[in-house]
Amino acid sequence: MSLSEALRGALVAGLAVLVAACGFEVRGTPRLPPQMQATYIQADDRYTPFFRELNTRLRQSGVRVVDEVTDARAVILVLSDETGRRLLSVSPRNVPTEYEVFYRVRFAVRIDGTEVVPVERLALTRDVTFDENLVLAKAGEEQVLREALAKDLVSLVTRRLSAIPPASP
Repeated sequence: MSLSEALRGALVAGLAVLVAACGFEVRGTPRLPPQMQATYIQADDRYTPFFRELNTRLRQSGVRVVDEVTDARAVILVLSDETGRRLLSVSPRNVPTEYEVFYRVRFAVRIDGTEVVPVERLALTRDVTFDENLVLAKAGEEQVLREALAKDLVSLVTRRLSAIPPASP
């Protein structure tokens, strides 16, 4: 083992000790309160990127997502789930050159019939350039952006759910 390899190993070990000492931990799936172990997601459209990602993330957190509201103790009400785009700029030839892709949701949470999270609105946007010569590629890019926005919104929702205090015995 050469001196540079030994130095590199010592540096990596020292860095690992510093990171561990500062309290850093990788953000995983948030811990949800025990009263959410059986949860029903009430939504008009069960095929949106937001709904699919929320369902997946809840299951990853150990929540049993039930198909009937009568089997659930907690109900997540997805009151609105919409996405779209808005024109931001056009070229001198009046051709679109930039769009804003948005994703908005409104949700509330009830546990045992009591509203524990009042209606909240969340919205995220991203700007995307447009090139009339790359229509198919830009359409694909826009879809990827929508799915990324949905994932970010689900992260915000699950962090909000993790802040619900556990029920008192």
